[in-house]
Amino acid sequence: MFTGIIEATGRIAQMTPKGGDVQVRVNSGDLDLSDVALGDSIATNGVCLTVVELFSDGYAADVSNETIKHTGFAHYKAGQQVNLEKAMLPTTRFGGHMVSGHVDTVCNVAAIYDNGRAKDIWVSLPKDVKKYIVKKGSITIDGISLTVNDVNESQFKLTIVPHTSGQTTLDNMSVGTAVNVEIDLIARYVEQLIGAKEQGVSMDILARTGYLK
Repeated sequence: MFTGIIEATGRIAQMTPKGGDVQVRVNSGDLDLSDVALGDSIATNGVCLTVVELFSDGYAADVSNETIKHTGFAHYKAGQQVNLEKAMLPTTRFGGHMVSGHVDTVCNVAAIYDNGRAKDIWVSLPKDVKKYIVKKGSITIDGISLTVNDVNESQFKLTIVPHTSGQTTLDNMSVGTAVNVEIDLIARYVEQLIGAKEQGVSMDILARTGYLK
């Protein structure tokens, strides 16, 4: 689990075909790896990856075909800048929102406008995820916890303050840039619960099966 508060930016050093999928090596920049062990998770541009090898300047992780199919890893190459966040600890300050590192879709930046010292970024909105995105709700873009400031039929708006731009890959975005999008985890569970209720799940059944006390 992650918070969407980026700890450092790094770059993909190498993407190597291996056994039918890909292994990625990441130069982790200023990310502190002193407390990272093999098997730990690091969100890499919002994608939860498992560390399989550690180096003095970064780590390697395996990327499955499923991940490649549904994330920006389908087009990443050596030199791609990525946002990095280690998995949260029980003592971590919760500055963003609950982020799983499981990307839902890839969207494209549709427009960028100056807004004082900030920037408004409009991102394309696929119909299959529109129902999960609400004004003033949370969303994760390339691993960054952000607030949706507006939404219409085909796009949603993010307002990016200078600090966030400077500490992440957002400074490098332009119209057409593809970004990993993870919808709010709570929205997923709400939909699942509503669907279960429609299929005959009652409060009594939830209590009897241990979901309620």
